[in-house]
This record gives sequence, C-alpha cells and structure tokens, in this order.
Amino acid sequence: MNVLVFVETSEGKPRKTSLEAVAYAHLMGGAVTAIVLGGADANALQSIGKYGATKVLHADDPKLNEPVIQVYAEVLTKAMQDENADILVMAGSSLGTPVAAKISIKIGASFASNVVELPNTTAGFNVKRSIYTGKAFALVEMKKNKKVIAIKKNAAELKEVGTDVQVVNYPVSLKASDFNTKIISTEKATGDILLPEAEIVVSGGRGMKGPEHWGILENLAKALHAATGCSKPVSDMGWRPHHEHVGQTGVKVAPQLYIAIGISGAIQHLAGVNSSKCIVVINKDPDAPFFKAADYGIVGDAFEVLPKLTAAVLAAK
Repeated sequence: MNVLVFVETSEGKPRKTSLEAVAYAHLMGGAVTAIVLGGADANALQSIGKYGATKVLHADDPKLNEPVIQVYAEVLTKAMQDENADILVMAGSSLGTPVAAKISIKIGASFASNVVELPNTTAGFNVKRSIYTGKAFALVEMKKNKKVIAIKKNAAELKEVGTDVQVVNYPVSLKASDFNTKIISTEKATGDILLPEAEIVVSGGRGMKGPEHWGILENLAKALHAATGCSKPVSDMGWRPHHEHVGQTGVKVAPQLYIAIGISGAIQHLAGVNSSKCIVVINKDPDAPFFKAADYGIVGDAFEVLPKLTAAVLAAK
C-alpha cells in the first residue's frame, strides 16, 4: 500500500495538522511519501521524515505559493499517479478539504472528510467520521481502489518515529487554464500562536464587558502559551478581530485544552469547540449552558478568577 500525504505549509514550515496527517499515514502501514507545494525551508522538509515519511516530493514552483484549489488538485493528482499511490491523506482545512474533494471526483476515488480514527481494515476499508458538527459519528466503507482521506485535528498523535527521509525535487507542468481563479489578496491572522494550530485556546465572551478588559485574558493566554479566541458577538461588536471568532461560522478548534471565559455556551459556539480534549468554563452564572459541556467549571467573576488563575500558572512554572 502506497500512501501520499499532502503537507500544507505556513511561512515555509509544515503545519502541525499536516504533520499529524503524516503520522496518521505512517500508522496505516505501507510506504509514505509526502508532497509539499511551493516554497519551503530545506530543514523543515527534512523534519517531515521524523513523523514517518520516507520520501518528500518538493514542487518548488513560485506559482504554487498561492494556494489555488484547481492547481493544487492537478498537481496532487499527477503525484498520485507518479507514485502509484492508492491513498491520499491530508489534514482537513479550508484548503485541504476542497482539494481532496476535487481530486476524488477527478480520479473516481472514495472520499471521506473529518476522519477521526485510523481505518478499520478487518472487513473492507472503513473509517470513522465526525458529523453534525461533532455531535455524532458515522462509519463509512470506502469501496473504491483509490481513496482520499481528510483527517480531523488530533486524529493521530504527533509522535516522532525517526524515519530517514529523501527529499526529491518534483518538477510540475502547470496549465494556464488551471489559473482561472486568482487570489487578489490574503488577510492573515496575527498572533504568536494561531487558532487552528493551538494546543491551548483561551476564549472570551460578552462577560468580559468590553475590549478594554481583555488584558487579563491575554495575560492568562501568555502564561499558558495559548492562542486567544472569542465568541461571535464579541467579534461582531468589534471587541476582537474576526479571525479570533470561534464557532460554527468561525474557526473550528480542537485543542488539548479550551478555556471559555464569560461565554454562555450557545449551540453555534459549542459546534466549533466540541472536539477539544478538555473544556474549562469560567462564568459567574451557574446556569450557563456551557457548564453542561464542560469537563471542569468555575462559577465566579472572571475579573477575580483570571488574575488568580494566571498567578497560579506562573507559580507552577
């Protein structure tokens, strides 16, 4: 079984979620080849081998620095053919999932997104998918010979296995007709730690009472080396930038720890965080709906709790 893994990059370095896809493919068994499109750091390419890839194809064409879905689908389809890959694995993302869907149509492959576990091959090839914004799971049999899998964050443990890797230049022939979509601008999220990659997320809601009070939340986030998020009303009111909006219509996160401060827990917000490993809720309203979804809860005023919690974190270090 030959597996090809599409590795997304950010500023020339592999995204953590894509490295999880490499680890996932390694655990499936067989030969694992990774492919990176566009400019990338040479040392970063070598590091992909730590997670199970034995070969890395690098398509270092400047035209691939812009992630045009049609173009990426063409290149990855050709790479599957060249590598005789039976399975294509990638991280589910705003780029990865539509690329995966387009490739599956082009090659007539079985396609599964939001996959949360390794395939069960005892009777066929079955995968477990997260559906209904994480409220349920579906078991899907992938019957076609070719398979395309987009995995959800935390579907595989990011564990180094120390595999030797061969980095190979992968020349591509790009057709002008594939560039019928043009990216005219990109607005990138700012911050030391970005939400989709974060292991810990600290989010605030209207209970923070205004943007001028966000400092105590940011202090906790810095102490925990966490990303900051917010509820939709907070971003709609302009208290925080829209790229921090966590929820069904915002960024969906799956960190190891999600701390919700002054957020009531509307179903739209829960849909974006229910894949978190551990949820901690801080709210002065003991009847806040979010407590029903929490692993741990603190009933109290955020303006009293947060400074004490931050001090405790710093003391523990």
